[in-house]
Amino acid sequence: MPEERKTIKDFKQLISLLKERNICKRTVVVWPEDSHTQESVSQAAHEGFIEPILVCSEDTEKGYVRQHGFQAIIAHEPAEAARKAVELVREQKADIVMKGFLNTDVLLRAILDKEIGILPKDTVLTHITAAKLPEYHKLLFFTDAAVIPTPTDKQRREQVRYIVDFCHAFQIECPKVALIHCSEKVDERHFPYTASYAMLKEEGETGAFGPCRIDGPLDLKTSCSAEAMKIKQIDSPIEGEADALVFPDIEAGNLFYKTITLFCHAETAAVLQGTIAPVVLPSRGDTIESKFYSLALASLISR
Repeated sequence: MPEERKTIKDFKQLISLLKERNICKRTVVVWPEDSHTQESVSQAAHEGFIEPILVCSEDTEKGYVRQHGFQAIIAHEPAEAARKAVELVREQKADIVMKGFLNTDVLLRAILDKEIGILPKDTVLTHITAAKLPEYHKLLFFTDAAVIPTPTDKQRREQVRYIVDFCHAFQIECPKVALIHCSEKVDERHFPYTASYAMLKEEGETGAFGPCRIDGPLDLKTSCSAEAMKIKQIDSPIEGEADALVFPDIEAGNLFYKTITLFCHAETAAVLQGTIAPVVLPSRGDTIESKFYSLALASLISR
């Protein structure tokens, strides 16, 4: 009989899975001039799931890099570091990109460059987060908290595809994906995007995204609470057990992200999807733990 695949329900199990599979990805770190980036990279390298390549200043190369014996490429300023990192991916010399201590727009400019970038033509770039909340019994994936202001129907379809693939990588055989709205009613006049939810549900039922269950519009509470769904007398394949949430726009996604990290002390990991290699794009204010877990997440999904 085939071996049963155990669902990964937290980040410690993710680290264990990476070790069991002997996964180690070449990770180019762009401008790692801060202690938080350096510490998260050191921790990931120590755990064995990344092989760091640091595109950094001469000072960082002489200090941090030599101290740890990592590979380094010298750059004189952040934009140059971003271009060199992207070039490594294009030359298939790196599997993951990680943002260090530089502005996001500087890195994205290199990633999105039509000539030297790493986003294929007509491919949707989006942001996916995995979160472990203290009061939820498994990881919860959601999109998009950082990139797409208001997704088009095409962009939302790709968000669903990406997030289902994420769940499959975490060995969730048939993920439950909730399409989020403030209620369970379609309102084409005030919220036109709710009309496209029916199309996504139909595509999910036909197997367009692989094994999954998709439903919406659903509000956040009914998506993640079987009790709330029962009280509202809603019949849904999500069953108050969502594995993934697709938010209507960046405002909703970003607000959810900031709320769960500030008030719920959620553990999080996040990457960009659509690029030819996963991009770890933390805020400079993110914790060392979040950056470490994001490297683990990128290592699992990297081809």
